[in-house]
Amino acid sequence: MDLLTNTNIDFMGLRRFLIPLSAVLVGISIVLLLTGSLNMGIDFAGGTQMIVRFRDDPEIDEIRDLFSAGGFDDPPTIQRFGEVGDRELIIRTRLTEDSEEGSQGRVTAVLEGRFGSGPSQLELNLQGQGALAAFLLQRDPDSQRAVIGEDPAEYYDAVAASIMDLRRQQGLIASWAEIEALDLSPDVLAALRADASLGGFSILSAENVGPQIGSELRRKGILAILFSLVGMTAYIWIRFELRFGLGALVALVHDVLIALGLYVVLGYEFNLTTIAAFLTLVGYSVNDSVVIFDRVRENRRQIRRESFAAVINTSLNQTLSRTLLTSGTTLLALTTMFLFGGDVLRGFSFVLMTGVIVGTYSSIFVASPVVLAWERFQGRQR
Repeated sequence: MDLLTNTNIDFMGLRRFLIPLSAVLVGISIVLLLTGSLNMGIDFAGGTQMIVRFRDDPEIDEIRDLFSAGGFDDPPTIQRFGEVGDRELIIRTRLTEDSEEGSQGRVTAVLEGRFGSGPSQLELNLQGQGALAAFLLQRDPDSQRAVIGEDPAEYYDAVAASIMDLRRQQGLIASWAEIEALDLSPDVLAALRADASLGGFSILSAENVGPQIGSELRRKGILAILFSLVGMTAYIWIRFELRFGLGALVALVHDVLIALGLYVVLGYEFNLTTIAAFLTLVGYSVNDSVVIFDRVRENRRQIRRESFAAVINTSLNQTLSRTLLTSGTTLLALTTMFLFGGDVLRGFSFVLMTGVIVGTYSSIFVASPVVLAWERFQGRQR
């Protein structure tokens, strides 16, 4: 399928206007990065990430106010996990200068003040199996200490395990009816109702990243991007010629820096998922450049009387339909992911959307002009 046929666009003539524009955008991106405006996630900056499930659909603004009133100088980042109505939130807190440990305890304390049932109650949605087993063993509602031949600790540990399995399956125990459906004795149920509570939230997962680990992940992430740039350049150099490798390298650096600049402006969190998106961006951008360079090499052999700029223009016009179709269909899929993928995938899909647009642009208006400039420089040297 040909979207555009017999086009005759002077792409190399437009480079005089677009190369300065690209240089300005890259310069702005570098300034933004040097000023430290990149929103580092806890993967790199260190901190705590918790996924919390609530009994009722939480109001994010209300929870933000809770943390502000709870003494958090740097309030946690709160995002809805999944679709509206799933009642789950991702809460991320950064490390503070006076503490190198995660802040899971502080976050839990703030939430307990609003959604908990009081300090005197054993909350079944927060306590672990060991705490629940010790609670039952102390009260001994089934009088297991008087049973000969059976260990009371093992008995109540099995009872606690059945309740914890219920919580893991559902994420949160919403009512006593769910516990009553388990195969528990009436005395155990009575003891739980008397001295335990369900609370209004549960912690599905909690991850702590220390400052040293965050620094190491940041270093490895940057190295991964740099190695991918060098590897792609070496491949094109070997596959084609040095001038094409230089053009691809400049285009890749251009794409990564502009995408990072937009990332800073929009305030998306930079984390390990973002690194994966940038590596994908590098591969996609090179794919476009390889197709164009391959056509330039073929036309260079067939159109010997034309100037090198004319050969590049001809090649770009011939591959324009393929470039637009490939980029357009990819962009449709990424736009769907961006709109409906939720907060977790929004940053990832944004990088790829930016990469498709900027990568298509750079393959035409950055990589190709660099190849032309290197050819003319070599000609003057000869």
